[in-house]
Amino acid sequence: MKPVILLVGRLPGVVETVSSALDDLPVEWLGAHDRDEVERQLDAEPNIVCVVIGAGLDDRIRGELIGVIAGRRPDITIHLKDRASGPGGMAPFARSIAGLVLERMVAG
Repeated sequence: MKPVILLVGRLPGVVETVSSALDDLPVEWLGAHDRDEVERQLDAEPNIVCVVIGAGLDDRIRGELIGVIAGRRPDITIHLKDRASGPGGMAPFARSIAGLVLERMVAG
């Protein structure tokens, strides 16, 4: 079974672009753009193993999302992308997180 990773970004295109750039990985990518979508994804998909939150979201929103995710799913990890690497840094960041997830699965 492929691990499921939820990508949260400000713009719909970013999530689509990142998941397309990483389609070589044995991971199922889901996307969300706001709190309501994050809640729906968390409720609908019990196999989400982690959440990657992009840097384009306002800090207040990112903080709120952390609270929502941790409250609903304390079993998953939450990863915040830095702002310094810019929008082009999202795919490499998500790839590194996916690598950690996959290593954890192999280690069992």
